[in-house]
Amino acid sequence: MSRLIRGVGAVLLAGAVLGGCATHPNSEQALQQAGGDFQKVKEDANVLRFAPKDVIRAGESLARADRLSTYWGSGADVEHYAYLSRRYSAIAREHTEQGLNAERGARLELERQRLQLALRESKLSSVQQQGKWLEEQITSLATQTDRGLVMTLGDVLFDTGDAELKNSANRTVLKIVQFLQLNPKRVVRIEGYADNTGGEQENLRLSRDRAQSVADVLVDLGIDEKRIQVEGYGDQYPVEANASERGRAQNRRVEIVFSDAKGQLGAAR
Repeated sequence: MSRLIRGVGAVLLAGAVLGGCATHPNSEQALQQAGGDFQKVKEDANVLRFAPKDVIRAGESLARADRLSTYWGSGADVEHYAYLSRRYSAIAREHTEQGLNAERGARLELERQRLQLALRESKLSSVQQQGKWLEEQITSLATQTDRGLVMTLGDVLFDTGDAELKNSANRTVLKIVQFLQLNPKRVVRIEGYADNTGGEQENLRLSRDRAQSVADVLVDLGIDEKRIQVEGYGDQYPVEANASERGRAQNRRVEIVFSDAKGQLGAAR
């Protein structure tokens, strides 16, 4: 009798234990949450693009948790693998966000580079247009000779017997400076000339001083002195007869000879 009672008690106890394991409400909830998270990531094209391995791991963990949920007494294992599945799903989302941020950053950097290129091209276009305009200005003020393109600064830009440039020369000199700045390979030879009023040595000194005065202004305004040659020819090479004041005025001059675009100057006198 006592043995029968003990056997019945054992069966009832086993039934109670089995009945408690079959329910596992926490395991079922964990499994459902993991399944929901996995469903979201596997349907997200960006997640599949950036984190396919994490999605695979999430699916494998979820499948294992699902299999374990059919076994009696495996509630803790179900919750463990459901947690792993949810964690892999979360990691997949994190990796995807990092990938999207990197893509956005790359697009922004590319756009920044494009804008900078557009700005440089705009500036270059503006510089080229300005350079073309200045070249037209220089050309209109100069004459093409066998020595090259020659611009003449007449006697009106200097006081009589003086080598210092008048303020009225500023506009012309600024055009020369801008032209040389926009054409960094070009060089110039500045040649000074005088009439035959003074002595030969005095005229030679004055002609060179006037040429040097123009060169000094160019250097002061930023032109490298290595790009400038200075010559004084005194009363040699007159352009008009010195018999009249008008003729002498034309002979008192400074000529600026421009090189070609490659920096090649024509032969000196």
